Amino acid sequence: MKKSIGKRLVKSFLLIIVITVVIIGGSLVIGFKQFYYNTIENELENRLIVSIDSYNKFYSDKSINELLIDDTDLLWGHINAEVQILDRDGYILMDSIGAVSEKPVQTSDVINARNGKIASWVGSSEFTDESIMVITGPLKNNKSETIGYLRFISSMDRVNSAIIRTSLTIFLLSLLVIFITTLVSIFLANSIVKPIKELTAVANKMADGQYKVRSEIDTDDELGQLSNTLNTMAEEILKKEQLKNDFISSISHELRTPLTSIKGWAVVLKSAKEDEQELVNDGLTIIENESDRLAKMVEELLDFSRYISGRIQLEKDTFNIVDVCRDVAKQMKPRAETNKVEFLIEIKDQKALVVGDENRIRQLFINLLDNAIKFTSEKGWVKFTAVQEEDNNFVILVSDNGVGISKEELAHVKEKFYKGKHSNSHSGIGLSISDEITKLHGGNLEIFSEEKIGTTVKVTIPTIAEVEKDEI
Repeated sequence: MKKSIGKRLVKSFLLIIVITVVIIGGSLVIGFKQFYYNTIENELENRLIVSIDSYNKFYSDKSINELLIDDTDLLWGHINAEVQILDRDGYILMDSIGAVSEKPVQTSDVINARNGKIASWVGSSEFTDESIMVITGPLKNNKSETIGYLRFISSMDRVNSAIIRTSLTIFLLSLLVIFITTLVSIFLANSIVKPIKELTAVANKMADGQYKVRSEIDTDDELGQLSNTLNTMAEEILKKEQLKNDFISSISHELRTPLTSIKGWAVVLKSAKEDEQELVNDGLTIIENESDRLAKMVEELLDFSRYISGRIQLEKDTFNIVDVCRDVAKQMKPRAETNKVEFLIEIKDQKALVVGDENRIRQLFINLLDNAIKFTSEKGWVKFTAVQEEDNNFVILVSDNGVGISKEELAHVKEKFYKGKHSNSHSGIGLSISDEITKLHGGNLEIFSEEKIGTTVKVTIPTIAEVEKDEI
């Protein structure tokens, strides 16, 4: 069974609230009890001190028995409490309510009073079983001899009743607080759970392939950010799906064209006569060229598949990248002449060592030059520049004054499956492969272009430092 996050939130809120209320309520009850008890204890103690001071002034020359015979009500007449006088052994000699006990009093207040201290004790009365508080102090004669103990006793029943009433009030208020906070917790939990449920429903629909569904949660918190992320993800998936469909449509068309040409010429050659040698030669040439073009496209697709799946492995070695640039320039020059494009080469005579896959670097340069020549009209120009910079980076620039790329397309030309709108655009994976090759060599590929003005592709590849060159 699924556990609702709403219920867990409510339980968590209630647990925190109940613990807080119990701690606060318990502290208040203990505080009130301490307040009431301390108040009574202070009052009894002050009255006892006044009585002992009066005894010291007027009766300290008398013995304990003389004190009982004389009219000494002035010592305790001012207090509304039970008064006892004990002898030195703790036996009750006088009790204002007439209580008599044959046993000596051995409570803690009396024990402490024997040490010359005024002490208190809370417990139950031996005679009435009610709760009492007792304050006891020593009576000393003018020779500083303890002759007995003066004891004030106050009933705590009324105080305890007040404490119980206060505790009950606090308990009822605590229940009210818990009830109100429970309602608030349910409301808060629902305010959190409701958008989560909406996001879950939207995510489930997206998982089912309904990428046009959008979350309508618009808040400034994490849930709002998650909602925006889901919507952005759906939009990106739709874009990628569209790019993929366009790519499949485009590559299908590109593959169909050479296949149709090959099949058509195969049919023509099959029915060709022996004296039509020129026709046979033309047909075989076209079949060969179309087969090469088809093989190139298939190879691009295989390369692309390896790159995006991370299965490509570089055969690394140390080589002079300047030599590779010169070889590629020689290789591409006939292609430029065939397209009637002026091919400008600016490669400095220097040594720049790179650790990488020489064939992949060669493929990178051929792709970039092939694109530049393909998108440059007759009597245009393509410039191939290679130079070693001071920061141990080798920079290759492929520039042209061709059709250029619009700002809208420029942001996407390196994306997988993206195919430009120009009629010369083919599979849409050439620049993606070029970018991947550059990244695998720790470099960077940048494209600068303006429509109807031209394009410059800048490739930066790190080279070996001078110290390492000397070692090689």
